[in-house]
Amino acid sequence: MNSPISPVDSDAAILSRLIEPEVKNLPPEVAQYLLSLDFCQSDRDRMHELAAKAREGTLTPAEQHETESYERIGHLVALWRSKARKSLKTASSGS
Repeated sequence: MNSPISPVDSDAAILSRLIEPEVKNLPPEVAQYLLSLDFCQSDRDRMHELAAKAREGTLTPAEQHETESYERIGHLVALWRSKARKSLKTASSGS
């Protein structure tokens, strides 16, 4: 029997503890690189397609899994970007 995942054990919570987005310790070059990461156009198009199907309630189980994968990766990129912005802000202020 599967037990529900608590917020402490979610993918996003685990990654947040690993990445520590509040810690401002990235070299500027790394921070700038992380801020440059973005989904390619075909991935953005696919996410829009999946979102439309989700709104219609017509996602297949495979598409639901794909949607969840995009969501997890999006959270990961958001954590990296947060850390990168904070690191650059610290570097530019000399703190």
